[in-house]
Amino acid sequence: MRSPRAAAAALLLAAHGAWAAGEKIGTVDTAFQWIGRDHDIIVEAYDDPAVQGVTCYVSRARKGGIKGTLGLAEDRAEASIACRQVGAISFPKPPVKQQEEVFSERMSLLFKRLRIVRMVDVQRNTLVYLTYSDKLIDGSPQNSVTAVPVDRGTPIPVKN
Repeated sequence: MRSPRAAAAALLLAAHGAWAAGEKIGTVDTAFQWIGRDHDIIVEAYDDPAVQGVTCYVSRARKGGIKGTLGLAEDRAEASIACRQVGAISFPKPPVKQQEEVFSERMSLLFKRLRIVRMVDVQRNTLVYLTYSDKLIDGSPQNSVTAVPVDRGTPIPVKN
């Protein structure tokens, strides 16, 4: 039987972490390491939890070696994103927020996170996705943006 704390954590993950389990598409080694995994670039796919038919592909650098293998290394603040329509676009739980963080993943043991934010460009009926990293003290201005236009016949239901 689950404790109330475990049940609350599971609910929180279900509500906020729908993107938490990206599907690994592949990796490319960038530097050999004698001990632990190599430095690499990983590409993962994430389906937008609020927009059926949109998948985002994120590539980012990961440090290897002993620290990287143990999850203690701080990954670089560089990532790239490309979101695409992969099926009919629909909104199973309308409306969507004008701006909403839809994914967040740790890039260091404590203080650095990779974030993906979805914004709605109502005038152009377009979904805009921004990826960046932040750090408790000093975030990085490096970012990447992509957009998915939605057919005018399917207006994006935006929560005001």
